[in-house]
This record gives sequence, structure tokens and C-alpha cells, in this order.
Amino acid sequence: MNTPVRWRKSSHSGAHEGNCIEVADLNDHIGIRDSKNPATAHLTLTRRHFASLLAYLSSQP
Repeated sequence: MNTPVRWRKSSHSGAHEGNCIEVADLNDHIGIRDSKNPATAHLTLTRRHFASLLAYLSSQP
């Protein structure tokens, strides 16, 4: 039996913000999708690459 993927909105997304993402734990990967259009494809990154992306984004002004 497949467990449904549980997507959660980014903690940095406000309740009425237009640019929001959702993330999901996909075992050894992380899924990222557009919360406004969840039916479209999502980006899948390894946990290591996701951590690198977060480190890069947090270093930006």
C-alpha cells in the first residue's frame, strides 16, 4: 500500500502571499511544488541538494 504524499506549505509563506511553495518528504528525496498549481509537476531533489539549495537561498540578500 502506498502512503499518500503529505505536502506542507513553507513556513516562510504568509497566509495571503502569492508566491508560495510546498515541500514533501519523499524518503531519501524532497519534493518541491507550486502551492497555487499543485497538479503540475514537482521538482525532486536529494536531501543533500535540498540542503545546498536552502544554504544558497539563505545567503542571498
